[in-house]
Amino acid sequence: MLRQLPSPAPFTGFSRISGLSALGFALLIVLANVLMVPAGLPRTGADLGEVNAFFGAEGHIVGLGSALTPAAWVLATVFGAGAVSVLWRSERGRGEAWSLVGFAGLVLQNAAFAGVVATRLALVSTAPHGTTATEGLWALHDALFTLNGTFLATALTGLSAGGLRAGLIRPWHGALGLLAAALMFGSATLTPMVIAEEGPLGLLGLVGWLAWVVWTVTYGITLICLNPSGSAVGGS
Repeated sequence: MLRQLPSPAPFTGFSRISGLSALGFALLIVLANVLMVPAGLPRTGADLGEVNAFFGAEGHIVGLGSALTPAAWVLATVFGAGAVSVLWRSERGRGEAWSLVGFAGLVLQNAAFAGVVATRLALVSTAPHGTTATEGLWALHDALFTLNGTFLATALTGLSAGGLRAGLIRPWHGALGLLAAALMFGSATLTPMVIAEEGPLGLLGLVGWLAWVVWTVTYGITLICLNPSGSAVGGS
């Protein structure tokens, strides 16, 4: 069935562009992980020997994965802007701004993950030489990577709440986003324990990240399926 958004706006091709951007963003972040994880990218809390071995031998893989991320950040920004453009009119009428909370989360996660990628590139330079800088860089990498869950949780919460309040997304989709947000925020809150050593706490962030990818793809499809009258395909 069709669900009508409150106070519909005459949506243009931008909602479709933002939806395609969401799909592109999800594809690029998955592809970057498909390149690096099978090659042996150390997990959070890995020992220094494993870190030196990977970054010393797989610099080309790290460089290739890093080359995908600038485009991913641009696509994430366009996706967030498109979601705001769809949700803002009805939110303004209710005196709410959940979509802006979500957009802020996307922008902040771009900045935080830029730090993660920059640290990985720095590790490629230090690891082959066994310098003491490698240990500090890896600790910084793990901390940034785990704390980034705060911003992912902000994006998930804001766009899920905004989408649910506007009737844009289905209840299961919103619930998935809020569950992923809770997992990511829990991982970020427990950062000192998560990065202390490899262990089960790292699964919080992993499961949350997988749910985040599914949530992003579904949100993108929802934006693509909007028609000019402001209705979305689907039902509750």
